[in-house]
Amino acid sequence: MKLYGLEEHFLTPEVVEAWQRHDPLLAEPMMRWALHSDITADLLDLGDGRIAAMDDAGIDVAVLSLTTPGLQNLPASEAVALQASVNDTLADAVSRNPGRLQGFAALATPAPAAAADELRRAVTELGFHGALVNAHSGGRALDAPEFWDIYEAAEDLRAPVYLHPRAPVGAVVEAYYRGFREPVNAMLATGAFGWHYDAGLTLLRMIVSGVFDRFPGLQVVLGHWGEVVLFYLDRVAAVDPLTDLERPVADYFRTNVFVTPGGISSHKYLRWSLETVPAERVMYASDHPFNSERAGSARRFLDTAPISAADRDRIASGNWEQLVAGIRR
Repeated sequence: MKLYGLEEHFLTPEVVEAWQRHDPLLAEPMMRWALHSDITADLLDLGDGRIAAMDDAGIDVAVLSLTTPGLQNLPASEAVALQASVNDTLADAVSRNPGRLQGFAALATPAPAAAADELRRAVTELGFHGALVNAHSGGRALDAPEFWDIYEAAEDLRAPVYLHPRAPVGAVVEAYYRGFREPVNAMLATGAFGWHYDAGLTLLRMIVSGVFDRFPGLQVVLGHWGEVVLFYLDRVAAVDPLTDLERPVADYFRTNVFVTPGGISSHKYLRWSLETVPAERVMYASDHPFNSERAGSARRFLDTAPISAADRDRIASGNWEQLVAGIRR
């Protein structure tokens, strides 16, 4: 079984410097975790240490992406200046280990037209397999029309967009995720619940706003078993008669959305997901280095999953390889 990991993160020193310059207090909790914890070295490692960690987990190929919030918390001009450099750094790492590493482009979403141009360059010149974007940019959810240039480019390239969480906007954090001690506040707002709900709602907003009716070929990957919303589609159907969409909301999850575990190794969630979307819509991701990995953990999760051998192969490699084969270079 060949195993791909699709939500595997990295960081570069120049992005660290930009984050610290524009946000010295590191207001987003995930920035503090990325820069001041025992995973910092792992994020910065694009060489032998990363390959060793993949070997230990049982992952054959990692599709690397700039960790949240990426370039999306920076002024537009600086984000644009950095995106090519970050992607070139990743392309260099991939070129040193082409059989083990692949890339998702980092995009300057504060400047959507420039981000769309960079997506085209990253796919056609650097050989990347799409892009990863985080759920809001400048406080705007990514369904907003100004971001549609990115989706137009992605659809034209037939390249997927991985929609990743970031900490909710400040007003939401203050209203819903405060009142306890740290680090409880921060974890409620991010990895325990807040950012999953936020990313799932972003995907729902993309559907309801008509993104997928306008770009029917667009493919989005949603981590952490669909960021909560996958488990609530029967209730979300209440919005169907109120929209001008071409299809029920749930249909888009079966034609335009892939889901991954994003490091949540739960057979219970896997079973639920396979009852909601076809196995052709599920792929694997470990969320390295944000999740503790034990020896062989990634491979063992699928090896012991209560699914057919055919579905196991689809989730481990087949779905991703088929998606990549369709990308226009």
